[in-house]
Amino acid sequence: MKRIVFWTVLTGLVFASGYLGYRLYHYQQDEATRSPAEQSGNAMQPALGAQILGRPRPEFTLPDLDGRQRSITEWDGKVVALNFWATWCPPCLKEVPEFVSLQEKYRSRGLQFIGIALQKPEEVREFVVEHHVNYPILAGELEVIKLAEAYGNNIGALPYTVIIDRNGQIAHVKPGILPTEEAESIITGLL
Repeated sequence: MKRIVFWTVLTGLVFASGYLGYRLYHYQQDEATRSPAEQSGNAMQPALGAQILGRPRPEFTLPDLDGRQRSITEWDGKVVALNFWATWCPPCLKEVPEFVSLQEKYRSRGLQFIGIALQKPEEVREFVVEHHVNYPILAGELEVIKLAEAYGNNIGALPYTVIIDRNGQIAHVKPGILPTEEAESIITGLL
């Protein structure tokens, strides 16, 4: 019976990750073919996350990998980069070392990355240790999906990064990989 449950859950996770990847791929393809007017925000359908730009960040509390509840308010007054990710998401794993470097480089100037894993804490711990992640990782399942939606991610894209200014306003949203140069440019403009 335990094996059946295990394989059912595993199959569900594989399907979900494939579906999310498929949705993100097609979203990015659609973005690439949008006209300049559509890209500038004159389209009927706003870009993913655009509806929250300039708005106050939604407040939340999630457990870290030790089970301690952490609130976004802990980092008030900092430039915060929320990165929604999972260890089963290859593009997410590509970003983590770059974010570790940016966190190290700009920590003293007030930057705080926060990883929000769409997984159980025990599924993330080993990866975090092996890759020397130097910023907090919060984790959850259904609550992370709801939180991602509150931050404008209504299609379940991973990775998905939201950059919040020192005043708690949403300054930038990026579905898919956030290239280091782009991240650094946005972050330094807010520090």
